[in-house]
Amino acid sequence: MPFTDIMGQAAAKQILQNSLRSGTLGHAYLFTGPAGSGQMKTALTLAQAIFCTVLQDDACGECLECRKVEHGNHPDLTILSPDGSSIKIDQIRELQRVFSYRAKGSHPKVYIIDEADKMTVQAANSLLKFLEEPPVPAVAILIASNSQSLLPTILSRTQRIPFAPLSPDLMLQTLSDEGVPAPLARCAVSLSSGIEGCRELAAQNWFAEMRNLVLQLAKESLGKKGSAVATAGQKLFKTELGEHMDTLFSMFHLWFKDMLYFLHLKHENIVFIDQLDFISNYAGSRSVSRWVSYMEYAAESKKKLRFNVNAQLCLEQFLIRLEE
Repeated sequence: MPFTDIMGQAAAKQILQNSLRSGTLGHAYLFTGPAGSGQMKTALTLAQAIFCTVLQDDACGECLECRKVEHGNHPDLTILSPDGSSIKIDQIRELQRVFSYRAKGSHPKVYIIDEADKMTVQAANSLLKFLEEPPVPAVAILIASNSQSLLPTILSRTQRIPFAPLSPDLMLQTLSDEGVPAPLARCAVSLSSGIEGCRELAAQNWFAEMRNLVLQLAKESLGKKGSAVATAGQKLFKTELGEHMDTLFSMFHLWFKDMLYFLHLKHENIVFIDQLDFISNYAGSRSVSRWVSYMEYAAESKKKLRFNVNAQLCLEQFLIRLEE
């Protein structure tokens, strides 16, 4: 795909295309910024542009070389991603073995390391010399949302290409054009920093179900005592929704923030905009400080999950605090 198909990121695209045009392509790039901002798509487009036999500074998308990248079977492109929770030294050694052979064409070989900030220390040290002196002409593209986790020596050997979060309005418009219902789109955009992440969330059946459940629990916690805990037991932990507790607490956080937006007359920022009638009736039933404390409860619950506190216990405690 051409660079014009990548949303936003004008600065990143300009740097890369100028380098292609002038024949001054770097040997190693570090794409940084929030996950889902288009880094992988840009990396693949850059690989296509390097291999492309038609255009000098872009990917035509039609030639044989471009189509091989598109179909994931280009012999001179290698993509590494974490094996489990990290990128291990054996993966880097295998990359070095593959790169001991010359490229099939006259172009340099390309390797992309996704989530490069998840390399083990051994893997990162193994990559260092290879990054500087590959056995064949090569272009490295490292993708990392947390570049501070990388070794300083790797940072110093790569050219940083910053990626900015896409504007929420642009992502909302894109999702709307693709037929995603507005309530789901607003929620997805608030929970993801990139359009790919938004699309992925909105396409999951559980995401719409979770949104409906959060609304039900939020409303019950304002009303009948104890009913929210019972509902959660029935609808959450006996279904696949129980696997997405992190998203549940994130949605609760958005719901409480919507109450504050209403109280501060910032209606355009409300995520659960289809619930405006309910929000208008209940926003004034709690003080600003109470809604803020509810947001803090949601954030604390997410933190507990990360420390492996039992998810059901975590939710029950959260709902009981809301009903107190």
